[in-house]
Amino acid sequence: MRACIVPHPKVELDGVADVFRRAGVETWRHDREAPGEPVTSKLENTDLVVTLGGDGTFLHGARLALPHGIPVLGVNLGRLGMLTELEPAGLEAGLARFQAGDYRVEERTGILSELRQKDEVLERSLGLNEILVHRVPSVKLIRFQMGMDSVEIGTIDADGVLVATATGSTAYALALGGPILEPTLADLVLVPMNPFALTVRPIVLRPGVEVWVRLAANPASVTTDGYLTWSAGPGDELHVRAYPKRLKVVRFRGAEEFYRLLRQKIGWGAPLVPRPADEAGRC
Repeated sequence: MRACIVPHPKVELDGVADVFRRAGVETWRHDREAPGEPVTSKLENTDLVVTLGGDGTFLHGARLALPHGIPVLGVNLGRLGMLTELEPAGLEAGLARFQAGDYRVEERTGILSELRQKDEVLERSLGLNEILVHRVPSVKLIRFQMGMDSVEIGTIDADGVLVATATGSTAYALALGGPILEPTLADLVLVPMNPFALTVRPIVLRPGVEVWVRLAANPASVTTDGYLTWSAGPGDELHVRAYPKRLKVVRFRGAEEFYRLLRQKIGWGAPLVPRPADEAGRC
């Protein structure tokens, strides 16, 4: 078995290497800070991508693994850990379970975007959470047209607009007031950022739809998963759609774990004012 290790830059790998060695797993390392490094040939012979860090490191490993159909196992060394599966102490046991086939695969939708100027593709990116168009550097609202496939759905003034996957629905999209989607859904969600018109609300989009955003008179920035940013000018179009392959995430716990994480990590459903312990059972 061969694994690619994707560590956070501050993670020390000495002890981690011993864990993989004891498990009989051959490893190679890909650094987050070197996204341009050619690794395609290495990935073709890789059985597992293991991320060591927080959700940002997991996103990087996911973008690396998704085009190649390689499963990803996240080890949480960060703060939130919505996407990761293991704590560091569970890595050795997790590798043993993976090798024994004692796990389930949870499929997640990726998101592909293209920045176009007329018929020319200027930039292309792959993400797992979201793609967003946002105003920069002015504090003024930007105006843009939006559509789905060949149908224009409107022209709005806002700070920007975000298109997220179900995975990204609990990230920036949630902070903007978007809905939470169960993570294995293939739907996308469109969330306007502080629109001038209060009637402009988030929309959940069916799988397979292509969203396009055309800038009017203002420049803007386009950002993927919070890590890759492009500059866009008036008349440029951003086209966003689901990536045809789905990410394979290694899970040892049941699908219901997502709802426990919503409460534990985000506080969904937790009372704002907890009752005293002696009154917990009263109405």
